[in-house]
Amino acid sequence: MPVQLDADAAAVYKAFQEAGRPAYETLTPPEARDYYLAARTVSNPEPPELAEVKELAVPAPHGAIPARLYRPKVLRQTAGLAPALVFFHGGGWVIGNLDSHDVVCRTLAHEGELIVISVDYRLAPEHKFPAAIDDAVAATRWVTDNAAALGIDTSRLSVGGDSAGGNLAAVVALSARDGKRPKLSGQVLIYPATDFTMSHPSHSEPETSVLLTHSVIRWFRDHYLNSTADIHDWRASPAKAETLAGLPPAYVLTAGADPLRDEGDDYARRLREAGVPVTHRTHPGQFHGFFTMGKLLDQANVAARDIGAWLKQLDRPGGI
Repeated sequence: MPVQLDADAAAVYKAFQEAGRPAYETLTPPEARDYYLAARTVSNPEPPELAEVKELAVPAPHGAIPARLYRPKVLRQTAGLAPALVFFHGGGWVIGNLDSHDVVCRTLAHEGELIVISVDYRLAPEHKFPAAIDDAVAATRWVTDNAAALGIDTSRLSVGGDSAGGNLAAVVALSARDGKRPKLSGQVLIYPATDFTMSHPSHSEPETSVLLTHSVIRWFRDHYLNSTADIHDWRASPAKAETLAGLPPAYVLTAGADPLRDEGDDYARRLREAGVPVTHRTHPGQFHGFFTMGKLLDQANVAARDIGAWLKQLDRPGGI
């Protein structure tokens, strides 16, 4: 499909090109992580002031999983307990950490008036599939088991993430459904990766190879997966799940100039067809990754406010 970037997105893309931004696939994973984190300081908006930011350690068989709790100044509470969002950062399962998405999590906590817990899952290639998923599931269950101490209402617990984090959120939602715990109230999937076959048309359109290019997706995939057999495992490709019925309400965001656009759109469609309430927001003139660039792209701030409003609706009478 024809793609035309918004004026501000085109200006940002041009600036990145003129700056000689190195392609991730030309870097080692540690180099890519440093570069990715440094880029966030240029593009993140000013964070809102919060009531509390606290480091956490989630027990796991391999050692503690680092996490970070964000509590906003205005918090929706019932009997002293608040809704919460367990958030998984993007970065292709290879890059990204708590700090790269610190401003995003502060913003979501503020806009949604809820507690956000960000999870620093293990990264590839040091820890290949399904290590990130194991950590995401373990952390979500730990939040549920320790909800009272954290001030969280387990009946108002959602998961979310961007890109690879959106993939993890979708997989956690499927795992929770099939394992009967925890019962989630929602899932926020921000330009999620849902199908490692990479067969949707947007993976072959040159217009979508903006910042997140087709070649860097393959670089991420090759670092993350053990073999081609993993591509068809629903824990890697949630679109391969036998059914999407019975999942919690979903907020799905997609961008026009994004190789992942079509698989995100398709996942939203399949969720709706399976009877899941879906709010699908498209940003046709933006590229993959725009959500973290609120200093440069106002559509990121629009999206954050919209997600916050959606999260507030989850626990209202009648829900979504």
